[in-house]
Amino acid sequence: MSTPEERKAFGSRVAELRKQRGVKQDELAAAIGRTSSWMSQVERGVQPVNRLDVLRLLADGLGVPLRTLRPDAPAELPTPRSESAEHASDLDQARLVISGHPVPEVLLVDTAASRPADLPELRTAVDRAWELTHGNRFAELSAALGPLVPRLERVVRTAPDRERPELSLLLSRTYQALSAAFVRQDEPDAAWIAADRAIQAAEKSGEPLQVFASIFRLVQAFVRLRRLDQAEHAATTAVNALRQHTDDSAVPSAEALSLLGSLHLVLALVHARAGNRAEARGEIGRARETAQRVAADRNDFNLEFGPTNTEIQAVSIAVDLGDAGEAIEVGQQIDASALSVERRARLAMDMGRAYAQRRQSGEALAYLLQAEALSPELIHTHVAARNAIRELVLVAGRAAGPELKALAERADALP
Repeated sequence: MSTPEERKAFGSRVAELRKQRGVKQDELAAAIGRTSSWMSQVERGVQPVNRLDVLRLLADGLGVPLRTLRPDAPAELPTPRSESAEHASDLDQARLVISGHPVPEVLLVDTAASRPADLPELRTAVDRAWELTHGNRFAELSAALGPLVPRLERVVRTAPDRERPELSLLLSRTYQALSAAFVRQDEPDAAWIAADRAIQAAEKSGEPLQVFASIFRLVQAFVRLRRLDQAEHAATTAVNALRQHTDDSAVPSAEALSLLGSLHLVLALVHARAGNRAEARGEIGRARETAQRVAADRNDFNLEFGPTNTEIQAVSIAVDLGDAGEAIEVGQQIDASALSVERRARLAMDMGRAYAQRRQSGEALAYLLQAEALSPELIHTHVAARNAIRELVLVAGRAAGPELKALAERADALP
């Protein structure tokens, strides 16, 4: 849908199908996790719908096949693996750990004579958890957190008072890592629980900025759950508080600025998922301004905020908005070699998605293979990556080459 006439014809078709169902614009928008303004723009031919995943979302909301909306669309996409009852996650053990009360046995014993916690060992274990999270090594992370989370939960309740603030901090950081991993494995319900526990532990640590870091993880979970109103509310209230704090400080800390910039980036994602192009671009602009104040790539609160990561997120937002040309232009100028494997793989994945949107299959496949080489778990489990691979196979049809077919098989993304 590149011409105004094509967009108007598509919009008219959407409006007609919606009216046949007796559904209002705002009702359809709410059903598919979009805003009323986005839906209005689609029906008026202002907002293009070029991505197959958004097209499928709209078709599902209208209760029609893809080709009813777009006759030239590839065959129907199958149900994503994350929606399948057969899906097994690398984080299954970690999911069990956060099910129910973490240490019910502590409630029934006298803890007055408990021994002090081994803080150096616990610090090392939590740092290791974040290394595994940044490396997308989810099976190892799940195995490590199986004993670590209950141990931390136990010592937070039984250690001497003087040790509890630091133990609460370690517990919050552990739950933040777990929430981040659950988001990347597309398990947002578990991510929500982990982020909420991270917030509670952070408050007890006496480190208020850790609360904001935990809120960032909560917002990511809301986005994956398509609770965009909740995501926007949580992020906006945190941004307002942080902005007042940084504006009131003569020399605001780099840590506070990193949090502020990261929350602007996640707000950009919220607006992009809602189809609010202007708001998404505005938040990217504010994140860039904040990154200039930070002036360097940092890893405060394991957010990797700085100029480079801001541009990586700008690429991702552009892809979400369907602006593949802009995503490619920005992405080609990024040197992400100093960032984590996860960030480098994410950039390669989004570049592959951008080229897939432009039907440049060779370039798309090259970037997706690059991302897989960096982080197989990301490409094999990330819904957006698997959708892009599936689109490439569908578009290529019988001409799909062996490399593409092999990648689709490894990612369980064959049509």
